[in-house]
Amino acid sequence: MNSLRRRSPDSVPVEPMEKGTGKNQNTRIYFLACLSVFFWMLLLYFHFVVLGGGTVNESVSIQAGPVYSEVKPTLVTNDLQMDSKSTVSTPTPVARYHQKDNQNTESTPTGVTVDLQMDNQNTEATPTYTDDHQMDNKNTEAAPNSVTGDQQMGNQSTGSTPTNVAIAQQTEAPAKTDQINEVEKYPFMRALGTAENKSDPCGGKYIYVHDLPSRFNEDMLKECRSLSLWTNMCKFTTNAGLGPPLENAEGVFGDTSWYATNQFAVDVIFNNRMKQYECLTNDSSIAAAIFVPFYAGFDIARYLWGFNISRRDAASLDLVDWLMKRPEWGIMGGKDHFLVAGRITWDFRRLSEEESDWGNKLLFLPAAKNMSMLVVESSPWNANDFGIPYPTYFHPAKDADVFVWQERMRRLKREFLFSFAGAPRPDNPKSIRGQIIDQCRSSKVGKLLECDFGESKCHSPSSIMQMFQRSLFCLQPQGDSYTRRSAFDSMLAGCIPVFFHPGSAYTQYTWHLPKDYTRYSVFIPEDDIRKRNVSIEETLGRIPPEQVKKMREEVINLIPSMIYADPRSKLRIFRDAFDVSVQAIIDKVTNLRKDIIEGRIDDNFIEENSWKYALLEEGQREVGAHEWDPFFSKPKDGNGDSVDASAEAAKNSWHNERRHQSSGR
Repeated sequence: MNSLRRRSPDSVPVEPMEKGTGKNQNTRIYFLACLSVFFWMLLLYFHFVVLGGGTVNESVSIQAGPVYSEVKPTLVTNDLQMDSKSTVSTPTPVARYHQKDNQNTESTPTGVTVDLQMDNQNTEATPTYTDDHQMDNKNTEAAPNSVTGDQQMGNQSTGSTPTNVAIAQQTEAPAKTDQINEVEKYPFMRALGTAENKSDPCGGKYIYVHDLPSRFNEDMLKECRSLSLWTNMCKFTTNAGLGPPLENAEGVFGDTSWYATNQFAVDVIFNNRMKQYECLTNDSSIAAAIFVPFYAGFDIARYLWGFNISRRDAASLDLVDWLMKRPEWGIMGGKDHFLVAGRITWDFRRLSEEESDWGNKLLFLPAAKNMSMLVVESSPWNANDFGIPYPTYFHPAKDADVFVWQERMRRLKREFLFSFAGAPRPDNPKSIRGQIIDQCRSSKVGKLLECDFGESKCHSPSSIMQMFQRSLFCLQPQGDSYTRRSAFDSMLAGCIPVFFHPGSAYTQYTWHLPKDYTRYSVFIPEDDIRKRNVSIEETLGRIPPEQVKKMREEVINLIPSMIYADPRSKLRIFRDAFDVSVQAIIDKVTNLRKDIIEGRIDDNFIEENSWKYALLEEGQREVGAHEWDPFFSKPKDGNGDSVDASAEAAKNSWHNERRHQSSGR
């Protein structure tokens, strides 16, 4: 706003009167004087009141601030942003969809106490002690001696600076230099500071999405028939990755929101959900985390069988090379980046350069070790992957769909004490599936759905979900690897899961499931079945009915956090598996940034114990002996990674996918 310079009418210019003039002369002179005074009063009134937009006594400063533009990090004190024709751009805080980066644009980190934005040309201005001081006027020569509030002053060819501002400038110069150096040292300061702006609903939640070349994602979908040797993935990539709608002829599902979703479709589902994320930004400097929309699972699925290691590694190496050339990568060396792969981690952890070894080496690449990779099964012994739920058949488009389904699961009468859907593993001497199947067959309160060769009801989502809905407990032993999709299908049906290995859920999905596993599940150690021949029926039968009711209610309440909402819509009340995952990544990156600023380095961190760190409570940093140590004491190589057993499990998983393409695995 234009500052006003008062011009005081010190004297009224009247012509001098000569001695000896008569009465008429005096009258005329008096009249002219009055007229002159009136003229000057009218002129002053027009200047101060009409042009000034208020009374003469109004304050010369107006407090104003655009919505969502105030960025106030707690750890920086000054911020200078200059928006002129030689562009140094100020970010748009909220962007519904990520677009390609503007050309010839630089982003400058911002800070706190002084957010001085100068939108001008040839500007000379000095910030004062005040907050959010913006200059927006033209042809201004002087500023008032005291400036308060969020004053905006914009100018071209700005001239002088008041004395007290100049003194302030000289006084603050050393501190300001330190602050600028701090911003240069920690370029993510501005991103941290967005969380301090309480008027911004996206403060501390912004996600920047890399605009990858289409060969890393969309081109794969155009060649969908090549994504699996035995499954036509084209139908499963329809409907934003949900697959074809499920018919509800038997009344097992709801009337809407149910799809024949492939268990390995998280790549495309997650990416499409990200397009609906409400806090996307085009400015990476304010991003809490950076998403890499690479279809890692689809990529490796094309080449797991019949291709050499060079072909299997090609896209991963190309991706890392592309990312490392981006300016966003240099801020934290990729530690603020994350990507998603809808497969188990062992498909990306090839241990050698032998052609016969399994998978690619994406998660062993030095650059990729800095990134976070979300997979449907993570490694207990590595720190750069994190477990997220397998997709189920239910993808609600609105909150009401979730409410209706939860209430329906509460009312169901469950006639079976326990049930199991799966096939034996005769080639695996450590598997307890054979004993579980035997106990199901011999029990009058157990139900078995065998998923063996040939036609089976395990191929039918309706048959599987119907059995789970009729059971109080659902048995979930290890699949070919630690985890199986069936665990999430059963919980979706309100069935209490029974796990036999902590790696099947407890150390995997720590973002989505309670750390106190007794609230929602039953744990029976594998050795109790394998060596001691413990009766599953007797163990579950001893649980009091009231406790069973509480556990089932906990499972039903967990349903929203285990499912992926329809990517073409957005839940307003519930947080789905996508929301939970993104918030967990944001928290991880934010905590890492704070540790860097405060100089906290955990020299005692042992990556081989990664599964233990995931179970620590808030604020805990040290791990020690754990009751589950025997479950994760498999031999490791020199790098602390599992040996051939895990890779063999991944390979077996593909063999079984080929045999029956069972959703229950």
